[in-house]
Amino acid sequence: MKIIVVGTGYVGLVSGACLADVGMEVYCIDIDAKKIEGLKNGEIPIYEPGLDSIVHRNIERGRLHFSTSLKDCIPDADAAFIAVGTPPREDGSADLKYVTQVAKEIGEAMNDYLVVVTKSTVPVGTSKLIKETITEALANREAELTFDVASNPEFLKEGAAIQDFMSPDRVIVGVENDRAKKVLERLYKPFQLNGYRIIYMDITSAELTKYAANSMLATRISFMNDIANLCELVGANVNAVRHGIGSDPRIGSKFLYPGVGYGGSCFPKDVKALVNTAKSLGHELQILQAVEDVNQRQKMVLANKVIAHYNGNVEGKTFSLWGMSFKPNTDDMREASSITIVNELVNHGAKIKAYDPVAMEEAREIIGDKIEYCHGVYETVVGSDGILLVTEWNEFRSPDWERIKQDMNTPVIFDGRNIFDKERLEKEGFSYLGIGL
Repeated sequence: MKIIVVGTGYVGLVSGACLADVGMEVYCIDIDAKKIEGLKNGEIPIYEPGLDSIVHRNIERGRLHFSTSLKDCIPDADAAFIAVGTPPREDGSADLKYVTQVAKEIGEAMNDYLVVVTKSTVPVGTSKLIKETITEALANREAELTFDVASNPEFLKEGAAIQDFMSPDRVIVGVENDRAKKVLERLYKPFQLNGYRIIYMDITSAELTKYAANSMLATRISFMNDIANLCELVGANVNAVRHGIGSDPRIGSKFLYPGVGYGGSCFPKDVKALVNTAKSLGHELQILQAVEDVNQRQKMVLANKVIAHYNGNVEGKTFSLWGMSFKPNTDDMREASSITIVNELVNHGAKIKAYDPVAMEEAREIIGDKIEYCHGVYETVVGSDGILLVTEWNEFRSPDWERIKQDMNTPVIFDGRNIFDKERLEKEGFSYLGIGL
């Protein structure tokens, strides 16, 4: 099959590379000429474990191509995936200008029957907008061509995206008719050989499924963070509570880990977009609004603990910040809690020495020179008045605490992910403050 993927961001590049890896001819399109030239030379613009080897392999084998011209690549394609960004507007609604622009270009360039598949996370009803846009473009060129639209939302976890695409727990496909369904069945057949589930439904339901799934996961996180804050007030241990409720098979243990709030490109944007969609229809999603409110408060929890520990005065004090990305195994800092924490402490006069295994360049772009960037955890702790664990990278889990204590001014740990052993650290002379403990 010949597949077009428009957009070489996180979703588009992973999807295109993985489709090429099962033998399809894939053309990844992007308007960013510099990015396309870099990709042609094997330069990967994002950090995702395993992605570079798949891209390099399929470039070498002639299955993965990169171009800035949709018009040159689309002839004879079986399907075109729209995988461009849908950034949130100020009111939380998704901005669809890139999606509609791609749809217009498809209508202007297609030369035969085509299935146009939305891979981007888009509000309910976007497929109708895409269909109208393509139809108008075809009418303007007086082209009597047929096409179908489909919805195929992505469920890729950053840091595990290759595994998620190649071995999915489910693939959601929204289609209007059997002709489009047969194209998508053929496309996903290589992934069904191992019994992975392809769930077909109507397009509107597929669009809503994506938002509902991410919103449910975000809800679990905010719920556990709210319970963690209550644990501190009543003297309970959130780890025990989490284990107790997670052992119920109706609940399960996933996404019940308290911390400093969720971030990234999906949960914050999707929760806000779903709330906004409901409001536009006269319906208030009260639970999801609370999820968003709790998350915004939770991003302040660690900074508030630091300030309270020093009786409201952190001016002139230096803190070690471990982890900048919103989660491990990615350099993504969109909506990262580290940004909120840094801004709050710097505004109170504190100094920050930060380290992240892969997100340092992203941090410099977003945060700038208001903090000091270090080359490792041991460099951050020299002269430090406290360690703030924000992102639970593996390399942070078992450092040399004796060495760290010797280099710190004040041996205090603010554990934003509850990954350290409180009793052990207190025996070694550290003060320890976690979440919900």
